[in-house]
Amino acid sequence: MRIRGNAPQRSAPYPLGEFPRDVVVAIGKHIVHRLAVGQIDITGDDFGEIFARAIGGLHRNSPLGIADVECDGCAWSVKTVKATRPFTQRRVRVISGRNSPNYSHDIQNPHEDIEATGRAILEIWNGRVGETFKSHDDLRVLVFIRNLSTLQFTIFEHEATRFIPTEYTWLKNRQDNFEGTDMLGNHCFTWQPHGSQFTVLHAVPKSAYRFKITHRPMALKEDDILDFVNYDDSWIEQVKL
Repeated sequence: MRIRGNAPQRSAPYPLGEFPRDVVVAIGKHIVHRLAVGQIDITGDDFGEIFARAIGGLHRNSPLGIADVECDGCAWSVKTVKATRPFTQRRVRVISGRNSPNYSHDIQNPHEDIEATGRAILEIWNGRVGETFKSHDDLRVLVFIRNLSTLQFTIFEHEATRFIPTEYTWLKNRQDNFEGTDMLGNHCFTWQPHGSQFTVLHAVPKSAYRFKITHRPMALKEDDILDFVNYDDSWIEQVKL
């Protein structure tokens, strides 16, 4: 079960999950540009910048809490996932931060009480969501599924919510990682004791926006770019101290 934010919402750039055509075109255009200058992949920071420019928002390279992009009182936690078939991917694993129950809850041995550790892990996430809602009316998780080989992409978003820790059960899997499941037995979370990485599993909704880029641009050569900016070796000067 999830708890939503309580603040009254101002108008966000678009309704939740309803990506305007011009925003998607802008995203595609920025991807084409990056391919043209020789970039071979799109990282989370890359897509945060791309999305912020597409909606006229602000990208925080050093996010406050979980807010990567801000616009009109709305904040996004931006995540990217590689997939072989973005159009038919049903579920994705999204890394959602490093949640350390030792640092936040003084749990020095997470294996001693796995259920208590699991509750602490979710409380850390809930705290981050709560902090973000103090300065934003709307908080969304934006997921970008990509295949740069086929130029196929899927984007979807959902409201970032706080989880009720008592609604989940935790166990240790064969890799000694902790898995959280809901009352129906659905695998919802994974937490790695080594590194404290917290992963949330999301179902990809049928309403997700799927698109492809139909033309792969020829990457510009380094010499072509240098000629375009009128580069000269005299630009490089030795500095002696």
